[in-house]
Amino acid sequence: MNTAVYSDITCEVLGPVVRISHNRPDRRNAEGSKLLDELDHALSWAGAEDSVRVVIVGGVGDHFSAGHDVKEATGRPDVVELRYAYEEKRYLGYCLRLWDFPKPTIAQVQGACISGGFMVANMCDLVVAADDAFFCDPVCGTLAAAATEVLVHPWVLGLRAAKDFLYTGRKMYADEALRMGMVNRVYARAELERETLALAVDIAKAPPFAMKMLKRSLNRTADMQGFRNAIQAHFDTHELCHTTQEYKDVRALGLGATIARTKEMAASS
Repeated sequence: MNTAVYSDITCEVLGPVVRISHNRPDRRNAEGSKLLDELDHALSWAGAEDSVRVVIVGGVGDHFSAGHDVKEATGRPDVVELRYAYEEKRYLGYCLRLWDFPKPTIAQVQGACISGGFMVANMCDLVVAADDAFFCDPVCGTLAAAATEVLVHPWVLGLRAAKDFLYTGRKMYADEALRMGMVNRVYARAELERETLALAVDIAKAPPFAMKMLKRSLNRTADMQGFRNAIQAHFDTHELCHTTQEYKDVRALGLGATIARTKEMAASS
């Protein structure tokens, strides 16, 4: 049993299923350092606990996650070496551990699923969304960075759709994401939690070792197609963007300007 006390996530044991949820609803579940560390800790426990067969990753309140905690990020030292180490651990590293998690994972998405939240949701095996869910990654336009740290987008959307999505920074709503194949199922908001749990319980009926081996083979298929190398290569490209004059000019304008640009892009999509 997990005896850890969390503040920025919740961790619920629901029979053979564990639901781990972002728990900063007052900040639209922005992913700060503490939240990400707690999420990784809870996943590590669930991965090692034999009684856990499936993990749901969700969000408390109106939104799955509005992405990285930009306010916290702007308060960290703007030093390349420090940023690289931080993001390599908490963004790239934690996401790859979620991808490699030995048991089936389901993202339960409602409301906003933006940038860092998009990364976390799409490193899960399945994505189940409420009919009010939307996905967005506007950081090229708002922060002068080449998408988020983990470029999972072409793998879950296809290349042309990923270019459209990232070049414009537009919102993609749940019904379109379902048609594109990024989302597996869409339910009315009131039914999301119940239906996602029902799916998880159904998956949990499978023999656990066979499921582990099946997931490993499926992920290896993606790796043979270049998934892991592409993800790791983009991380360095993303980090390079933080050394450019474009990025420095954007950062000099301050957090308020970044938020305003994000809102402007969202309103036009």
